[in-house]
Amino acid sequence: VNQVANLTLVSSACDMVSTAYASTKESHPYVRSVCDATEKGVKSVTEATASCVQPVLTTLEPHVAAASEYASKGLDKLGEKFPHLQKPVDQIISDTKELVSSRMAGAKDAVSS
Repeated sequence: VNQVANLTLVSSACDMVSTAYASTKESHPYVRSVCDATEKGVKSVTEATASCVQPVLTTLEPHVAAASEYASKGLDKLGEKFPHLQKPVDQIISDTKELVSSRMAGAKDAVSS
């Protein structure tokens, strides 16, 4: 989970969502009250679940470690095949716009000639 969260694409997307969430809460008082209540509910459920799940996680720890190592190797290979994962969202959007623009210009030139 940490390795996925540290991917530039994922962390920048999370930052964008977090900023939008905070801005929406700040701008709309009714949405803020709903969000605050939801956050409190999620926190309570998380705390209650954590205490119940901890004994199970302790038992499964060796299996989780093996799965984590396997997933880490898979993420490394994925990062090699998809270098875009190391770019922030705004750069990917910019690159995509530039690519589409250049392709459209090429198509326009082809039609014109």
